[in-house]
Amino acid sequence: MKKILTLSLVISLIILSCAPKKEEVVVEKGTPEYQMAKDLSSIIKALDPDVNKVLIKAKDFNITTSEVIKFIIGNLGNRADQIKQMDADSLRQYIERNVQLLTDRKLILAEAKKANVTVPREDIDKVINEQAEKAGDIDKFTEILTANGITIDKVRENIEVEIIVQRFMDSVVANNITVTDAEVESIYLADKTASVRHILLLTQGKTDAEKVEIRTKMEGILASAKGGEDFAALAKEFTEDPGSKENGGLYENFGRGKMVKPFEDAAFSIPVGEISDIVETRYGLHILKIVDRQKETSPLEEVKEEIVEQIKQSKIGQNFSVYMAGLRLKAEIVVNPL
Repeated sequence: MKKILTLSLVISLIILSCAPKKEEVVVEKGTPEYQMAKDLSSIIKALDPDVNKVLIKAKDFNITTSEVIKFIIGNLGNRADQIKQMDADSLRQYIERNVQLLTDRKLILAEAKKANVTVPREDIDKVINEQAEKAGDIDKFTEILTANGITIDKVRENIEVEIIVQRFMDSVVANNITVTDAEVESIYLADKTASVRHILLLTQGKTDAEKVEIRTKMEGILASAKGGEDFAALAKEFTEDPGSKENGGLYENFGRGKMVKPFEDAAFSIPVGEISDIVETRYGLHILKIVDRQKETSPLEEVKEEIVEQIKQSKIGQNFSVYMAGLRLKAEIVVNPL
């Protein structure tokens, strides 16, 4: 029995040693990518290229900090230097968004490859020529790219990937979508725009202790507002939103999809004239006073096509979310936070 167990162990070790190793992207010393990662590691230590932390573990691939940095520089070129000015919280969110984008792209491309989705060269050339025409001509376009640290080959690669992703996803999530008259009528009769006054206290980049203090301060402002103090005056005094501070926190006649989701949900659900409780978004803490809401005034016949397209896009978004959740589950995604 002992010999059989020993033989089984040897076989297992051979199988493991022969299994294909997931490639992990690294950046070499002396390259712009390495220096960028080094600079960013002074803000978030985990971005150190010498550590090259694995941020995503999947069944068929890993994504390292180095790969994300290369992805960002490849897309932004010289403009990537701007992210060095971010605080730790903003940088972490930015990196995480790019990690998710890169992960989803890998998952979709793998499925598109199985489905034999390809892009003819002329389709890529057509997109490049359209972009070049906007710049003046192909030489001017190339000159602009070079000045920004981006190569035409990288642009061509990105265009090919985006077309493959778009065509494959259209075939998966955009087919057989139907819109009923009842759905159109429901959207038509719903409130179309909202007007609110709001007060914002920023929490981005703040420590946990600072966030507690900010919430305590906002609770005091909320008590004053609900106690009858002039909301516009409170907004002028306390809000940290420069876009609305001088007009008493007022945002007028914005439609759905224009504000971050928690803000929009409050703006379109709380009765007109009332004040919300504290609403938290990625920017910070908000209090809203609902000033007004308006419904569609144009005849249904004039806006029906627009509403149908709006519903279609919403359903495509829902289908995409469901499909991607399935891909992530199948890929056994494990996220290692920064």
